This record gives sequence, C-alpha cells and structure tokens, in this order.
Amino acid sequence: MSFQQGLSGLNAASKNLDVIGHNIANSNTVGFKASRAEFAEMVANAIGSAGGSNAGIGVETANVAQQFTQGNLTITGNSLDVAINGNGFFTLQLPDGSSAYTRAGNFKLDKVGNMVTNDNAKVMGYPIDPATGLRTGTDPIPMVFPTSEPIPAKQTTKIIAAFNLDARATDAAGDPAATPPVPATPRATYGTSINVFDSQGVAKPVNLYFQKTATDNTWDVYDTLDDPTAVPPVVGTAIGQITFDNNGVITGPAATPPATGFSLALSVNPTPPNPNNLPAYNVDVSLDDVTQFGRKFAVSDLSQDGYTAGDLTGINVENNGMIMTRYSNGVTRAEGQIALSSFRNTQGLASVGGNNWVATFESGQPVTGTATDGNFGALRSGALEDSNVDLTAELVNMMTAQRSYQANAQTIKTQDQIMSTLVNLR
Repeated sequence: MSFQQGLSGLNAASKNLDVIGHNIANSNTVGFKASRAEFAEMVANAIGSAGGSNAGIGVETANVAQQFTQGNLTITGNSLDVAINGNGFFTLQLPDGSSAYTRAGNFKLDKVGNMVTNDNAKVMGYPIDPATGLRTGTDPIPMVFPTSEPIPAKQTTKIIAAFNLDARATDAAGDPAATPPVPATPRATYGTSINVFDSQGVAKPVNLYFQKTATDNTWDVYDTLDDPTAVPPVVGTAIGQITFDNNGVITGPAATPPATGFSLALSVNPTPPNPNNLPAYNVDVSLDDVTQFGRKFAVSDLSQDGYTAGDLTGINVENNGMIMTRYSNGVTRAEGQIALSSFRNTQGLASVGGNNWVATFESGQPVTGTATDGNFGALRSGALEDSNVDLTAELVNMMTAQRSYQANAQTIKTQDQIMSTLVNLR
C-alpha cells in the first residue's frame, strides 16, 4: 500500500462532496437537474505482467453526469411562468447572440417587450400571423410583444350575421283592403345593429333592417329608416335582397367571387364630422347562417373583424406553446409559438450556468419543434418545473461520502505509521 491510493480516494470523495453540495445548494433552483459523480478504478499495467497480479493505484472521477429526470410542477399563477411536462428544452438566444437551452421557464418581459430570462437571454419561438393563427416562418426568432405602443387599429372588412327571419311575416306594406285589414309592418320590427371601425379605429354603428316583400320568401335589406320629418325627407333605399327556398334555406344573394356562399356589400361612411376626410369603405356582410323558419326573429351571432387601437393587457401560453395576447380593445390573438429543442444525447450537453446548457459534439445538433408535436412534451402556463434534487437522498449520500473521505484519510495515516516503523528500525 502506498500514499497514492489514499490520496486518490480523498480526491474522489472530495469531488463527490462537491457534487452533492452543488445539488443541495440548487434544491430550490427552477429547472435544475441534479448531477452525480461517477468513479473508475486506476490500474498500472506492465508489459508481460500476469493478469490480476496488480493491486491498482486508486480511483479517479470518470464523469459528473447530470440526471435529466422530470421535476415536479409547482403552480404559480403567473402567466409568464411556463413549465415543460415531458421532453424538450426552451430555446434561448444569449446576449452575445449564441444559442442556449434551458428547462427554467420563469420568463419576463423587458422594457421593449422581449420575452427574456433572468439573465436577459431572449426566448425563441415561431412567428404567427395574427389574422390566421398560422406560422409565417420556419426558423425560431426572439418573441417580442407590443408593450411600448398599442397595436394599430384595423378597418372592418367583414360582418358575420346569423339570424332567423320569421316565415310567418306578411308583406311589410300591409293590405288595408283585406278583411280584416293587414297593417303595414314598421321597418324597425326586424332589425339589428353592430359597431364597425374605419381605418383609424373610429367606431360607427351600422344598422340592418329586413322587410318582407310581396314576393314569396324574399326580404329587402335596408341600412336606414325612413325619416319624413327630415328636411329633405329621408327615404331609405334597399341595399340588397335575401331570398329563401321553400325549406327556409337561404338562396341569395350569392357572394361576389372569389368568395363563396351568400353575402351582400355594404358601403359605410366614416362617422361625421370626419375631420380627416376618410373615404367610405366597403364591408362584406356574410349571410351563410341566415334562415327563414316559423319562429320569432332572433339574432344568434353578429360579429365583425375590425377594432380600434389597443394596449397589451395580458399574455397566456397554451399547452402547445401558442402565445395568446389580450388587448384593451377586446382583441385576443396569437402572437407567436414557443420553440422547443431536443437532443439525441442530453448527457452530452454542457452546463454553462444560469440554468442554461449549450450543444456540444457529444449532444448532437438540436431538433427544433413545438410542444405536443412528435416527442416533445406539453407546456403548462402558470407553473414552473422544480429542481429534481431528492434532498433526502443527497443528505444520505453526503454521509456516505464523508465516511469514504474518513476511511481514505485513515489509509494515509496507516501508511504513515508503517513508514515510521521502517525508519525507526534499529
């Protein structure tokens, strides 16, 4: 026995204690993955020596391996806290422009609207067209939200209307010669209203009135009421007709190609006094879900696609990583989708601090995608992934490592006593 074995054992036990201490210190670190020290024996071989006759020269630290097991999820209620439940890493762009990966989803918004980590690394995701909710690119880019200025207004281009016109209604003009006389039906009897927006986000109410005509299953559509008291008197002009078949199913007007279905065009003048002289704009009124059945007039849906300018009021992340934003003008839309990355060999990732890893030759290049796609896990908004450190196990391991350190120190002490005995031989 020599000092070499005991000294290597002290170094190995010390390294083990370092790893255990690091785990314990990060037991409350979001997204932290515990490590373990892995050891290997050292043996000095000589050419021609008989196998098994060498006692070995001690131990070495072969590897410090991280354990990428799932941590528990803790509900925080903060919408910018995001946890990965399953496989994958959040993709980051570090301040120096390089890429990194993390499991810690405690994100923030900086003063210009970037979604960032505590180290000011930008969270990467896929751009989304707010109008369609579809991706507009295949490469992840930093996620940015309009926090410093409102989203611009959008002019109304379409109204979707769904309602039932009473099949029992008679000609709106009435028939005073009938027995008994049939009175005229006021135009306002069957009507509805909705606000639309011009290109600067100024709202204007649009009225739609429906009058049954003398022709079976046919209704005239107006956007104004008659006003005989006005100077000159106002007499409304029909802007179109709605027709039905004998089953109460709409048959006209046909939409203007390339659109399909049934719709009518409505010209809207901006709200007076219109100081900026904005021109009139056309709105397409979709009538696909309009019916004529023998029940009361009722509107089941009336919506439009315009809005005024609005400030960001909230963010929510769905389980597939889609980032939905809410604005003060009532608009909710998709602004992006968080990108995830996976690796062929996660053990090959190199830890660089700040809860981040970087790719290496051993880990392979990242495969990017989105949550719930392929082998990627799902995201949980308002939650964080806890450290996967088992504190009880680490404390037991610490006691074991301490005993190992003491035992190796004892071998050095014993070797010292033997050396003293040899030196003191007479």
